[in-house]
Amino acid sequence: CNKEQIIKGCTDPLASNYNPKSTKDDGSCFYVTLPSNIQYAILNDSTYSNSGIVELQITSTDANFYSITFYENDDSTILNASTTILSNSYLLGTCSYTFTNSGTHRIKIRAHTTDYDFIEDFLYVQIILPSFDFDAGYSTDFLLNGNPPVWYDEFDGSVLSNDWIHEIGNDPGGLPGWGNNELQYYREENTAVDSGYLIITAKEEFFNGFNYTSSRIKTQGIQNFQYGRIDIRAKLPYSQGFWPALWMLGENITSLGWPYCGEIDIMELIGGFGYNDRTIYGTAHWYDNGNASYGLNNTLTAGTFNDEFHVFSIIWTPNSITWLRDNIQYHSMSTSNISAFQNNFFFIFNIAVGGNWPGDPNSNSVFPQSMYVDYIRVYQ
Repeated sequence: CNKEQIIKGCTDPLASNYNPKSTKDDGSCFYVTLPSNIQYAILNDSTYSNSGIVELQITSTDANFYSITFYENDDSTILNASTTILSNSYLLGTCSYTFTNSGTHRIKIRAHTTDYDFIEDFLYVQIILPSFDFDAGYSTDFLLNGNPPVWYDEFDGSVLSNDWIHEIGNDPGGLPGWGNNELQYYREENTAVDSGYLIITAKEEFFNGFNYTSSRIKTQGIQNFQYGRIDIRAKLPYSQGFWPALWMLGENITSLGWPYCGEIDIMELIGGFGYNDRTIYGTAHWYDNGNASYGLNNTLTAGTFNDEFHVFSIIWTPNSITWLRDNIQYHSMSTSNISAFQNNFFFIFNIAVGGNWPGDPNSNSVFPQSMYVDYIRVYQ
């Protein structure tokens, strides 16, 4: 009800316990029963500060669902709790989130009757993560055998250079989900340059009809190359449903289309706890009576590609493409008889969410996730 309607029509003596929403034909009000008795606890109370993982358990009476907002720095992430009905009016909810920064962080908990009818409360957690060197990991010298790169981006400063342009949306040229049933909407706002890193972040947030956002940038029409060694130093996201990629397409894609233009995947990862989070793929695609491809993978013996930086490289000649991780070869193929790889290619960096290959995020997926790129260097 608006204020006037409440004064004239909402005279129910129980109105203080209810939330008036609209009037009936006779001017009296409908009421929505709000949840009550909201309680919550941190399940992993003894370990959450060191790990950054906060596991919440929530209970209340007469709730239909719970939403939890985790505030970190200037950003926030909203998650819905997994719920179990314990009785006709008693609802149990659980939710997990990983904080990536030390400090005191606020959490807002809402018990909902509907999207717009809820009660809420706040708690604060003190996160003290173990100190570590964020920039740790493998690195290569700027000079290769004494020679500087012919083109590079060290991602210094605070804005993306003019060598890159953004691709926006989810449906480029009539290809919903970018042709792979991907779930994200690409936005410029999900790209940042800070502290010497390019940062692409995938978020669980509703925008333009999609439940996830991310970024995709490319050098098409600005910086393209034929042959050479390419080094990209990066730290990758993890967990189910994430698909980060550092890759290349033939500059002639606008006239020939894909896969005729050729594709070189310098690095792809499909997230998933365990094997997937420590395995990368190097692959080439071209046309040979259909989509032809040839790729192999490389797996870390310990840890994940989120733990520290690695250098992903290719050495591309008229006769072959060779893939390296931390300067160790793990894949090579002959290209002497494949015309697609005798042309100029441009770069694409992105994080996809969901899709045919990685599958969708699930309750164990950790949002937000970022890919940090320290540099890209092209040597010829």
